Amino acid sequence: MKKEEKSQIIDGLVEQINSFPHIYISDISGLNAADTGALRRLCFERGIKLVVAKNTLLKKALEKANGNYEELFGVLKTPTSVMFSNESSTPAKLIKEFRRTHQRPSLKAAYVEETVYVGENQLETLVTIKSREELIGDIVLLLQSPAKNVISALQSGKHLLAGLVKTLSEKS
Repeated sequence: MKKEEKSQIIDGLVEQINSFPHIYISDISGLNAADTGALRRLCFERGIKLVVAKNTLLKKALEKANGNYEELFGVLKTPTSVMFSNESSTPAKLIKEFRRTHQRPSLKAAYVEETVYVGENQLETLVTIKSREELIGDIVLLLQSPAKNVISALQSGKHLLAGLVKTLSEKS
């Protein structure tokens, strides 16, 4: 491969790394053509971009990209595929689902919500992880709950309060 071709591949990878907030590095070696095609179709259906890349080119792209990806360099040893996603847990769920019937893909590492997860043992954590927006929504609901309780108590007791005020005003 010529240096110019390598440079184009690196630039393409940098563009994808910068445009997707969540990156999963996996190993799909050992899958036959039919299984790889099935995995690619599943990725496409779920809005995940699957790219197979040489480790040296991926490392150079990670170095050039915006962000701190140094912790991912250690997993760039065996054949590598990269899953780019806008949703934090979708690739992890896809990997888990696909592995019910296949040996691969195996998770090498992931960059999710600006945190690095290294190793196959992190897959369950990544499946259950919530996105920043989901966490903010949960916090808002928790903060609204006490206020809603106070408002509903006041609304349900407004007739009682009105009756008490009326009785007190009539006594004086």
